[in-house]
Amino acid sequence: MKNKMMVCLVLVAVILAAGIYTYEGKQREIPASQTGGFIKWVDFNASKEAMKKACLMDIESYGDEVHLDWITLLAYAAVRGGGEFGNKSLGYIDEVADKLIAKEVTQEDLKEKYKYFSYYYEAYSAVLGGMVGEYEVADENGQMQRKYGLKAFSPIAKGFEYQDYDDFGVSRSFGYKRQHLGHDMMGLIGTPIIACESGYVEALGWNRYGGWRIGIRSFDNKRYYYYAHLRQNRPYAEGLKEGDYVTAGDVIGYMGHTGYSDTENVNNIETVHLHVGLQLIFDESQKDGNNEIWVDFYQLAGFLSANRCEVVRDEATKEWDRKYPMIDPAVPTTTDLEEKTEQKNQ
Repeated sequence: MKNKMMVCLVLVAVILAAGIYTYEGKQREIPASQTGGFIKWVDFNASKEAMKKACLMDIESYGDEVHLDWITLLAYAAVRGGGEFGNKSLGYIDEVADKLIAKEVTQEDLKEKYKYFSYYYEAYSAVLGGMVGEYEVADENGQMQRKYGLKAFSPIAKGFEYQDYDDFGVSRSFGYKRQHLGHDMMGLIGTPIIACESGYVEALGWNRYGGWRIGIRSFDNKRYYYYAHLRQNRPYAEGLKEGDYVTAGDVIGYMGHTGYSDTENVNNIETVHLHVGLQLIFDESQKDGNNEIWVDFYQLAGFLSANRCEVVRDEATKEWDRKYPMIDPAVPTTTDLEEKTEQKNQ
């Protein structure tokens, strides 16, 4: 009996040791970028409540002696929570905000004190980097007003109902068995689809899985937004083509249920919905293939739902367009393009 008990205890010890080794091994893999490589995987678990709180602190402190960077606040909450966001996360944000305002700590202090702070900061910067900043937007009288704040939008236009739930990672079987690496937002055919962030149209056309789809890359090249299952016959905003620049809030297409077919313009998806995906790219080798990084968009969708772009319909063309024009400094101007061309030719 004693021998059997000893064997059991040894086995338990071995299993626990293996578990600890595996956990620590995963932790050691996280900051790959700090050892001369680039980040290979990101679990973005920030809650919509945490993003809302951190974003508001960033906006309200803009122009103050200490401007609170919302990504720093979220990275601190992530490192304190071991990558998870729970009941204590909002408290962690308050905690580090107070210390930063009181100048008790700096971002460099956080990097030195917390082993994985730099990883979370780089990873969360890749997810959220283009969402808060300066921009100009027209008021009711058509006058452009300079602002600082959230300049990213929900992919569903204001005034159009939708339903969603966290479906990231569930199984899909068309073509081959795989995980669902996006977020589905169910609504009505023809619902205007909005560019979440400014960028350029990298892909546009038919995809056997996504149907009529649009792929938009952020101007810093770190984010690729994938909008799929667009409307049959008229999927895109009039005139939209590959290479075009779009500004956050622009109408880019219309909700439908195309896809799951090698034949173009076919409605093979049962439920009308938008599939929106967000891919992170730390190195171009990750863009296509087995090294792709897709993050769960559900909490982001909830966060962005507070900022939905108002649209108006042109009764002559039946096209929808944003009601209030916006100028995003991230969108290159003609002058910017000329300067880049000159630099390239030198």
